[in-house]
Amino acid sequence: MRNLIISAALVAASLFGMTAQAAEKPAAPYVELSNPVPVAVPGKIEVVELFWYGCPHCYAFEPVINPWAEKLPSDVNFVRIPAMFGGPWDAHGQMFLTLESMGVEDQVHAAVFNAIQKEKKRLTDPEEMAEFLATQGVDKDKFLATFNSFAIKGQINKAKELAKKYEITGVPTMVVNGKYRFDIGSAGGANEALQLADKLIAKERAATKAAAN
Repeated sequence: MRNLIISAALVAASLFGMTAQAAEKPAAPYVELSNPVPVAVPGKIEVVELFWYGCPHCYAFEPVINPWAEKLPSDVNFVRIPAMFGGPWDAHGQMFLTLESMGVEDQVHAAVFNAIQKEKKRLTDPEEMAEFLATQGVDKDKFLATFNSFAIKGQINKAKELAKKYEITGVPTMVVNGKYRFDIGSAGGANEALQLADKLIAKERAATKAAAN
């Protein structure tokens, strides 16, 4: 009987040790998608940032991610995709896609963010958007015509479908090569998020090189 008690105690201690070790193991700072999403430019490692002009965290991320994105090597394709969860999200997303289609998004991106975040402009009505963008050198009539075009409707559907495939629930969220999803919180901070992106880029680059050999 004494031996049985000792054995039971040892088993319990062993199980407790295993549980403690499992609890101490840190969770991965990213989620690996069960169904990888095809990238926009085959042959390049894609980094996606999903954002919303109305998100203060996205606005705070801008001074950190922009210099990083500008220095990415030629084998990396950086893409911004507006998250569209309805209401002002959709309006701002449609504005972004319109500006991108017109080839002026880079010129006015910061101004739009500032207008919404600092000047507290809503910019949810197309006419209001056009009036503001005209002060930034964007042709008002061309903007409105593009905003309501069939092509932009197609881009909206595509953006929403991608967000669904990435399984995002908030912003800013980053996705590397259609496989790895993470955000500032899970990464441990804004700079840490970009360090994680760099690691995953290197991981994908190594995997591509290994597959070619």
